[in-house]
Amino acid sequence: MAVVFVSSKQKIKVFLVGIIVLLLLFLAGVSLFVFLSKPKEISPEMVFYKPPVNVNIKIFDSDEFKNLQSFSNIGTLYSYIAINRNRKIETGFVVADSLEQATTNLESRGLTISEIKEIEPGRDNPFRSYY
Repeated sequence: MAVVFVSSKQKIKVFLVGIIVLLLLFLAGVSLFVFLSKPKEISPEMVFYKPPVNVNIKIFDSDEFKNLQSFSNIGTLYSYIAINRNRKIETGFVVADSLEQATTNLESRGLTISEIKEIEPGRDNPFRSYY
């Protein structure tokens, strides 16, 4: 003789339906509370008051301003590999306005240039530390 537990399945179904109904009522209540609430009124005393600003342009007439010098050209950074007078390989960086000026600067120091190239500003990996 088989025993059928129909009543326990019915109890589980009623329990799950009850939980779903309570969840839907809770969500409906929260959504009504959020969507039907009004923003707070701002009192008229909290309006931004623009203070008076006085700009003193007499600095343009001063000697300190008139004697300012303009910035000089920074130049371009070049990396080089060269051979010095003692036949040793030397590597480094030189700043110049052009590639020709960089080669003449290095040759005037007595270096024989084997490779010179322009360095692009910035870093390949900005998250790598400087140290």
